[in-house]
Amino acid sequence: MAWRKTAESGHGVEPDGARLARRTTASLAGLLAERGMTRKDLADRMGVSPGRVSQILSGDENLTLRSLAAVAESLDARVEITFHDSLAPHEARADATPSEKPRTSLAASAARAHHR
Repeated sequence: MAWRKTAESGHGVEPDGARLARRTTASLAGLLAERGMTRKDLADRMGVSPGRVSQILSGDENLTLRSLAAVAESLDARVEITFHDSLAPHEARADATPSEKPRTSLAASAARAHHR
């Protein structure tokens, strides 16, 4: 599993999960700042303790999709999760084996199938 290899390699590279958590909490903190809200304001809206909001914003917690949805709902915002190929199709190595070449997204595959 690629995600395990990245996380367990220990070569000083930030694991993908940690990077995603950091980006998510930074985005959330930015949204709070844009709206002039404090952590306590968010806690009140969510019906949780300020400590729970601090846990969420720390980036150390493995948040569930439900937790993210609850935060978004409390902020009248939405969460979007999108999966992308690691490499754009034009970046694929010519010598890559079929399993190493980027896969086409499901949406693109469905669109092509619809046009046939």
